[in-house]
Amino acid sequence: MRIAILVTNTDDSVFAHAWPDDGEKFADLLHIARPDWRCDTFWVCRDSFPDDIAAYDGAMITGSPASVNDRTPWMLRLEELIRDMIAARQPLFGACFGHQVIAAALGAPIVANPAGWGHGLLSVRRGQPTPWAGVEKGFALYGSHMEQVGAVPEGATVVFEGPDCPVAGFALGDTVMTVQHHPEMTHDFMNALVEFYADEVGAEATERARASLTREADQAAFAEEIARFFEHAAARGGAA
Repeated sequence: MRIAILVTNTDDSVFAHAWPDDGEKFADLLHIARPDWRCDTFWVCRDSFPDDIAAYDGAMITGSPASVNDRTPWMLRLEELIRDMIAARQPLFGACFGHQVIAAALGAPIVANPAGWGHGLLSVRRGQPTPWAGVEKGFALYGSHMEQVGAVPEGATVVFEGPDCPVAGFALGDTVMTVQHHPEMTHDFMNALVEFYADEVGAEATERARASLTREADQAAFAEEIARFFEHAAARGGAA
């Protein structure tokens, strides 16, 4: 398969440049499960979009420290692309900001998390079943967010739920799969991120995050889930 990775990460810090970029992270994530798949990266946050998204078997939208509620020109252009892909029944996966911008493109609100930061290794449990789901009842995934989807988009179903995050992931037919969390992040990266953001996040959230990182995320299992989603969508022709 050929997958377009749509990078939305606006972080230009020294910390960000010390690690692989999100295009690499998401390609590495897919390659855990399907090492022969081809991934092409587009920095949509810099207004670099695919010339022809239909040339791809699907797309993944990455995370970002930006807020979907900022409604910047590149975000609005991305939302148009999302709606076009959904109308064409083209498979689309989104994580964190990607999850939120897909929801926003479908008319759902993006709200502040009433519990504050979701930070560290966080748990999600399955909601409504999907045809591509594995046997896992839930996953442990890294997260770092203060905003979340406030209501499931019309026609979509909640497929992941988490503490203080009732819409931790949703599906729209066989075309869309999302998750609020960061399956692309490695354990080393998350440990470093917790320390880098300690002052911004605050002592309480930082200590919770540190305490959560005694084990690693279920990255390989979730990579398989994403791969099965794209394969199922391809087999069904992306039916909505």
